Amino acid sequence: MSRHSICFGSLRAPSACLVAGFLAAGVLIIGYLASGLPALAEPMGATPDSAAVSPTSSETETFRRELRRLVAESRDRVFPALVNIDVEQVAFYGGREIRGRSVGSGTIFTEQGHVLTNYHVTAGGKEFTCTLSDRQEVPAILVGEDPLTDLAVLQLDLTAMEGDLAVAAFGQSSSLEVGDHVLAMGSPFALSRSVTLGIVSNVERVFGGGMLGTDDPEEMQLGRGERTGLFTRWIQHDALINPGNSGGPLVSLKGEVVGVNELGSGSMGFAIPSDLAWEVAAALIKHGEVPRSRIGATFKTLPPEDPGAGALVASIEENGPAARAGLRAGDLLIALDGEPVALEFPEEVPSLMKRIADQAIGSPLEMTFRREAGTETITVVTERLSRDRGKEVAFRSWGFSVQELTPRLTRQSHLVGKKGVLVSGVRPGGPAQLAEPPLAAGDLLLSLHGRAISSIEDLIDVSSSLAGEKEAPPSLLAEFDRRGKNYLTVLKPELGRDQERPRELPKAWLGAATQPLLKVLSERLGLEGLQGFRVTRVYPFSEAAAADLEVGDVIVGLNGEVLAPRGMQDSGLLGRRIQSLGIGETVRLSVMREGEAREVTVTLDRSRVTPQEARRDRNKDFELVVREVTFFDRDDRSWSDEVKGVLVDSVDPAGWAGRGGLRPGDLLQRIDDLPIRGLKSFRQALESVDGKQPERVTVLVLRGNRVHFHFLEPDWHPIAVGQEAPAS
Repeated sequence: MSRHSICFGSLRAPSACLVAGFLAAGVLIIGYLASGLPALAEPMGATPDSAAVSPTSSETETFRRELRRLVAESRDRVFPALVNIDVEQVAFYGGREIRGRSVGSGTIFTEQGHVLTNYHVTAGGKEFTCTLSDRQEVPAILVGEDPLTDLAVLQLDLTAMEGDLAVAAFGQSSSLEVGDHVLAMGSPFALSRSVTLGIVSNVERVFGGGMLGTDDPEEMQLGRGERTGLFTRWIQHDALINPGNSGGPLVSLKGEVVGVNELGSGSMGFAIPSDLAWEVAAALIKHGEVPRSRIGATFKTLPPEDPGAGALVASIEENGPAARAGLRAGDLLIALDGEPVALEFPEEVPSLMKRIADQAIGSPLEMTFRREAGTETITVVTERLSRDRGKEVAFRSWGFSVQELTPRLTRQSHLVGKKGVLVSGVRPGGPAQLAEPPLAAGDLLLSLHGRAISSIEDLIDVSSSLAGEKEAPPSLLAEFDRRGKNYLTVLKPELGRDQERPRELPKAWLGAATQPLLKVLSERLGLEGLQGFRVTRVYPFSEAAAADLEVGDVIVGLNGEVLAPRGMQDSGLLGRRIQSLGIGETVRLSVMREGEAREVTVTLDRSRVTPQEARRDRNKDFELVVREVTFFDRDDRSWSDEVKGVLVDSVDPAGWAGRGGLRPGDLLQRIDDLPIRGLKSFRQALESVDGKQPERVTVLVLRGNRVHFHFLEPDWHPIAVGQEAPAS
């Protein structure tokens, strides 16, 4: 694994970084700020002769004005078409669905409102909002995505906007040269739009050729098993880009878009060339995807001692089109359809891969290769190059998420010839994990509740049919495959909430809180080794308060029995002795107060419910636990009896309540328009919400001394995220 990293320029809840491991060469970077340059200083140690050839101040000023004019004109041609993209995303982790946000940048490039951006900005997106240059917020829909080039196209809802639509012009990236000035535009760190200036450092940067620790270009991934960059030779530049710049345009000083910014690391930025981006965008608009061919082979350059003599077959996919036709790893490819092939540099590999991908799907491709001393020609019939990852969905009542099998995933998981859906995650403590045997990520789910499962839609149908039954079955039989072994297990779907626990019987209680007064503390207070229980709080309206017990009193005896705690392990000694007596019984406390011994007679109260004993209710849909408010909660927070609600005891940060902002310690006082006075009204409110299943639930909580409103957004039904992979 490389020690270097390149970060994608989008900004999201989990930051997306690409481990690329490239060799950073020392480069002298010269940048001119659009706001103007100071006069050029004379070089240190300059002689009169060298000074004579230096630019004059008038020449410097002329250059500065001309550069400023070019930058301003280029900015003004593209800036109005620059948009900030806000994406509401769905991702999957630990068997559950997790919502988040991603922000990036994009460029309006058609009169129909199409916006070009990066795939890693839109990935997993459910809703898209684009902020235009005039600050209008316009909803957009996803037209198509292409992970292999990390490009995506959105389309603005033109009916929701006012005014004219600004459209940027695309230029030819093939006309760029090293040293050309370029502008990087976007919204770094989700801030307002910005422009940075730099120069082109390299026009055909690739990350193969060993820079990833491998010669295989397929090793470059967006994350979670999706390849990218197979066909890309990036434009490297030093115009600063940061997270949030992803998808923003790289602009020439002609005011034309020549690239789509994608990666950044320090002072190096990398953009997808506009020639490739325009071709991909056109295909996405027309097909919703980019139709491509594959043969199941990768290539690399030859060793230095034999350059330019062909392309070395680096790897062959088992039972792929090339393997079936007879091609082997180590063969030397010398011609495709009669045209010579020569890979002299790693930068030429993407062009060869694209040449194969551009073949018509299912078409014959003649490949001439050299093996040992002989030359052979074979015909390979291409297949469709499908997306690496298919749809994914989480089923909260079963405690797992599943992923659609794609041809590549099927091959990688050695599941060729099998049908089912792949378990992608299991929620800790959920039914799938508690089953015997438990389900685990990587298992192939074959059937559930007597129905064969061959797609996510089959599983959604089972879920919907069970939800429609008046009485759901207590358990479901599941069949799954694990590394070639067939297993059966039983899932017990979760109910909406836990059953109440029985409450302990009331006991006698002294209406005071105490701490053990041990030997060291006693000596420090000058009490000459006195041991007992020091009163730290006398609860108001208790019998102890009426008996004139005071904070600071040290209780050394109960009904004539000495109380001498030996350590903190005896902190509950007084409470246990009190509980052994009867409610309403009168006791004599031997007390030391300010060095004087006295007796205090106290009638024992009925015990109050402690926070540990409080009744709780767990809602498994919203993934939170609440409990009743106790006497001690009110005393700690100085709440009167008029303050009603239930206390949030725990909340899963990834659950509906946690994502909506609820925290442990919040006093939940209202759900939608229903006041919460205790556990009963809390349950009734959630039963009402469950019956309506709204898109948004409003809650009111008391946190500290402030009342907060929060909006919870439940996902009542399974949501499949990800484009369905076409059949291979």
